[in-house]
Amino acid sequence: MKNETKIRLPNLFEAVLPIFTMVSLMIYVFVIAKNGEENIYDAAHLPLICGIIVASLVGLMCGRSFREMLDGMIDRIRTTLDAILILLTVGLLISSFMISGTIPALIYYGLELLNPKLFLPIGCIITSLVSLSCGSSWTATATIGIAFMTIGQGLGINPAITAGMVISGAYIGDKFSPLSDTTNLAAGVAKTGLFDHVTAMVSTTGPVFIISLILYSLIGLRANVVNYDPNIAEGIKSALVSNFNLNPLVLLPILLIILLCVLRIEGLAGVIISVCVGLVFSIIFQKQRSLAEIFAILHYGPSIETGNDFVDKALAKGGMDNQMWTVNLILLAVSFGGALEKAGIIEKLFSHLKEKIDTVGGLVGLTMLTSIFCDATMCDQFLGIGVPAPLYEDKYDELGLSRNMLSRTLEDAGTLWAVMFPWTACGAYQMKTLGVSPINFFPFAFVNLLNPIYALITAMFKRNIFWADGSYTNLFGKTKMKKIAKAPKDSLKIALEQLDKLRKAGKAPQLN
Repeated sequence: MKNETKIRLPNLFEAVLPIFTMVSLMIYVFVIAKNGEENIYDAAHLPLICGIIVASLVGLMCGRSFREMLDGMIDRIRTTLDAILILLTVGLLISSFMISGTIPALIYYGLELLNPKLFLPIGCIITSLVSLSCGSSWTATATIGIAFMTIGQGLGINPAITAGMVISGAYIGDKFSPLSDTTNLAAGVAKTGLFDHVTAMVSTTGPVFIISLILYSLIGLRANVVNYDPNIAEGIKSALVSNFNLNPLVLLPILLIILLCVLRIEGLAGVIISVCVGLVFSIIFQKQRSLAEIFAILHYGPSIETGNDFVDKALAKGGMDNQMWTVNLILLAVSFGGALEKAGIIEKLFSHLKEKIDTVGGLVGLTMLTSIFCDATMCDQFLGIGVPAPLYEDKYDELGLSRNMLSRTLEDAGTLWAVMFPWTACGAYQMKTLGVSPINFFPFAFVNLLNPIYALITAMFKRNIFWADGSYTNLFGKTKMKKIAKAPKDSLKIALEQLDKLRKAGKAPQLN
């Protein structure tokens, strides 16, 4: 008779070991070695590989076969293939928008219209509009974001502050747009309606966006204009004028992206169409190139020499080949997440914590903590949203909360803080695109930084809460009836019964 290996959950030491290994090596690479005399290696790839090896060994010790561990990694890679294909085509998009004159024109007209005092709040609003239209922070930063980085340098703004502003605006679309993958994912895993989810997010992201604009305005008003050298801005504009036809018509590809999103064209198809239009505009408005030259630019990125260091550095972006660093990191990051999940590490660490929570503020805090933990250790925002949802959905029902309260909380932390870590897919991509490390820009990404804090504080003070019966407790503690959010019938029935019991016991607010 064949002996069957018993599968068990890891003990606490085994569960922590892969995460400790990965995080320790990350700290060594990004802090200790970086501050040393020789900065030989500054990527997250090898620490992740070490983490995968340790997680796989833990899985084997807990009774899993290597085939099972490998299947767990492959399953997670499969869920990111759409994002990887879009990432590769975004590399083509950046190249085509460079040689078409679209991004150079954005930089030129931005320097013409903006000044140091208005640049940050206006830039944040513009970036948010672009990201809302396309539903992608990646596309927004790869187009308007690159332009703003150069404009900011020309205006004497600290690149970390500019990058933080761009990230803030870009992630507004990543949270709000019905076209965003994370918006749809959060609604899906919480089992609520898409627009119920978007409505709930307004209650946290809306106020935080206004606060962020005020902070950017204050930074702009207090900007040290002594650092603003008009000669730098003029030099950038002169270099652009000398090397590109900056007819306003070359800005049309940006409008095309917005139109494609409004028409709800599939993301990958929309990017490819935009790439083709960018190439057509490069032929019409810029210099003629052979097919081999166009292929080389799309594959390896443009090589544009204007004689101006700012411009040359800004335009040295794009190309499918330049995206492979990030693709490699994404593959390793989600593989590590899959190994942790398959080994039972996440279940071991978090499945029993919810039993100790009996308040809305505590549940919101635990959900956010789990999301951020998954972002940091599983290295992917999709896992930061997808893993906590099934762990805590029944607890939200038990406290009489609506399912869009769960979906909102998943996005408040899982989406917005994923970009904080240089080794996550989001952090690596934005670092590569904007040229600034998340460690430097995140303190200035006020939307991302403050949103979870705002949501947690209001929940702890029993404010800003969506209940299962459709009522909403606002910031002033008044509970008014709104619209019932979509939820599974059985779950909604349980949540309504629990809410009624809590109200009778005085543990939930009465309708005002």
